[in-house]
Amino acid sequence: MENLNYGIIGNCRSAALVSDKGSIDWCCLPIFDSASVFGKILDDKKGGNLSFEVTEDYEILQEYLWQTNILSTTFDNGEHAFQVIDFMPRYPKNDGSFYSPPDIVRFLRLIKGQPTFKVIYDPKLKYAIGTTKTINEGEYIHSYTTEGEYESVFLYSDIDLDAILSQKTVTLKSNSFLLLSYHEKLVEQTLDRSYLKFQRTKTYWMNWSARTTTYPLYQKEIVRSALTLKALTFERTGAVLAAATTSLPETIGEVRNWDYRFCWVRDASMVIRVITGLGHVKSAKKFLQFIIHTIPDKDEKIQIMYGINGEKDLTEEFLDHLSGYENSSPVRIGNAAYAQKQNDIYGILMEVLFQQFDQFETSIENSEELWTIIKSITAIVKKHWQEADKGIWELRTEERHFVFSKLLCWVAIDRAIKISKILKRSKYLEEWHELRNDIYQDIYVNGWNEEVQAYTQSYGSKDLDASTLLMQQYGFVKATDPRFISTVQATERELCTDGLMYRYKNNDDFGEPSSSFTICTFWLIDSLHKIGETDKARAYFDQLLSYSNHLGLFSEDIDFKTKRLLGNFPQAYSHLALIETAVNFSKEFASAKTEY
Repeated sequence: MENLNYGIIGNCRSAALVSDKGSIDWCCLPIFDSASVFGKILDDKKGGNLSFEVTEDYEILQEYLWQTNILSTTFDNGEHAFQVIDFMPRYPKNDGSFYSPPDIVRFLRLIKGQPTFKVIYDPKLKYAIGTTKTINEGEYIHSYTTEGEYESVFLYSDIDLDAILSQKTVTLKSNSFLLLSYHEKLVEQTLDRSYLKFQRTKTYWMNWSARTTTYPLYQKEIVRSALTLKALTFERTGAVLAAATTSLPETIGEVRNWDYRFCWVRDASMVIRVITGLGHVKSAKKFLQFIIHTIPDKDEKIQIMYGINGEKDLTEEFLDHLSGYENSSPVRIGNAAYAQKQNDIYGILMEVLFQQFDQFETSIENSEELWTIIKSITAIVKKHWQEADKGIWELRTEERHFVFSKLLCWVAIDRAIKISKILKRSKYLEEWHELRNDIYQDIYVNGWNEEVQAYTQSYGSKDLDASTLLMQQYGFVKATDPRFISTVQATERELCTDGLMYRYKNNDDFGEPSSSFTICTFWLIDSLHKIGETDKARAYFDQLLSYSNHLGLFSEDIDFKTKRLLGNFPQAYSHLALIETAVNFSKEFASAKTEY
């Protein structure tokens, strides 16, 4: 059984996944959502990769260089050893912008002896659709497609290019480099140039980490998660991707496989809240601007997700020629959920806009534009809040009256009231207060199940849902509310197995879920902590942290039985929740020490 034992390298333009054996099994160039150059993770035979083949007597050890997104993979057989340092260049230029080309550098450092290996270079452009031709052009190895739309990449190295192409055994006698680029280089690529890029990139990441707020507990985990979130940020627009991959399955052999290389508006408020709390205000502001620029002013058609350049059409396609991760087909690109109706989106957006007014300075012009959006959203909520929808889990079948969707409609009006007070606009206050109260009463009466003694997944249902654990976080109830305490306890009893949470247990479009949704476990931990069960919450948290991969990274899901990571990877939502939970524990720890 393989786990998702990968590290992510990236430069806020694109990213690559490097296995614990040093194989690049996933990379899309020139940007995150481009077609893949290497896709072995989605098809072991056809996908393509870039790796080093060593004899079986080599031990392989992988770790991140301290406080960076640079990966180190060491190959050592006792007598001979070398280190592969993998990164995508990123560092500031003199004009304040960043040098972040669509390149991967693999710097090979000789540690001892004369290690031998084969370079396996097997690019398969455009998701391995059609044929990729690879030839030695003297200065570089050129790989390009021979049919359909033209695509190409260039490999530079001081290792003999014919030896690379023929997979001949190479002896490392001194430091070397490989550089894969989407573009042909205009200056000569040398070992010294690659080493300089390495040092500059290392300095950039260490400086970035040093600006991250320090906490008394779980600082190592917080920084690694923050670095991962930064690696999932598309600098050009400020968008944050849900994950770097497509079609890694929630359950092996099943069809719950989605493309996550897009930006979900639902993640937005959490991204801004967490990133701002970590001291990276510029990133939070940029993401906020992406959200604001993407949503329409007076148009109802607000989508739940957008492309990283703000694209609205994310039509789903199937890549039937790929077998999928461990034969879990289909492989999809695009995501049909973009067209779904989810009423919770308005509350999420309003929470984001409230953060803008509450935390950041806003010009008059910008405020007027945002006030128009706010009035538009409240009008939409007033018109539609009583309707059924698909809910937070994007169910592709029937629409229901989901409690979480109603909760977020309440949030939309609550935050609109708060913003109107900040802007001193009292015209709509009476009407909005009344609307907020109507929604509150509706949830209070219909969302609560007296028999179950909990707020349930949807009106009239006995099924529990992890999303109701967010009622306190959004301010609908207090942590001391007996109903909330009872909901947390009932939800733990029903949905928690060995410290891992189901999203829900009732059948959906694909049957009963069989893997744990990682963020839901964080929600439970936070809720237990809030209602005073801190020891249990800490125990669950420490246990959950132990299920990360060898580099401290999380995907979307965890298998209940084997504890292996499943789903798209690495998952922004999981790492956001990890940071938020760790920070909450840290703050309580710090205040307890102060009181003492």
